[in-house]
Amino acid sequence: MKRMSSLALGAALALLGAGNRLEGQAPDRSAIAAQQSALAKLDWMNGQWRGPAVTQTPGGEHKVIQTERIGPMLDDTIKVLEGKGYNDDGSVGFNAFGVISYDMSTRAYTLHSHAQGRVGDFPLVPTEHGYVWEIAAGPATIRYTASLADGSWHETGDRLIPGRPPQRFFEMTLARIGDTRWPAGDGPKPR
Repeated sequence: MKRMSSLALGAALALLGAGNRLEGQAPDRSAIAAQQSALAKLDWMNGQWRGPAVTQTPGGEHKVIQTERIGPMLDDTIKVLEGKGYNDDGSVGFNAFGVISYDMSTRAYTLHSHAQGRVGDFPLVPTEHGYVWEIAAGPATIRYTASLADGSWHETGDRLIPGRPPQRFFEMTLARIGDTRWPAGDGPKPR
């Protein structure tokens, strides 16, 4: 009887396990389609970019040659970005990594960013010719505004404090230098 109970329990557990596998989450086709459509608005960013950038720091201007490599991932439902700024001597003076996503339930874009020891999720809003994203910084707001015109990506960063004029602290102008298969392309093969 004890052996029969063990067999019955084993069979029940096996069936439960099989049921869980059979009832796993299926892809949400409508969410995937909405994400693909939303991210297509930012397809102009895909590729490799390079150009001058300058940041105003407490120690003065910091100039770099900024590079960006950007591409889609997860069946074009997210956009992956890496920005790297090079000093005159070739050393890396700035490095950032981000992922742009779209949430169908909130109808909002998010930039998940890692840069200079900081990490955060920030609202990003596509515009007719670019995007705007912001960081809440105490009483101030940091606003980045990007636009694409005549093949040139121009982006500015402004510190906004109520009752004061905007303070520009960042500006870059990039030219598209080519395609990239990063990050989705050239990954490991199954065999």
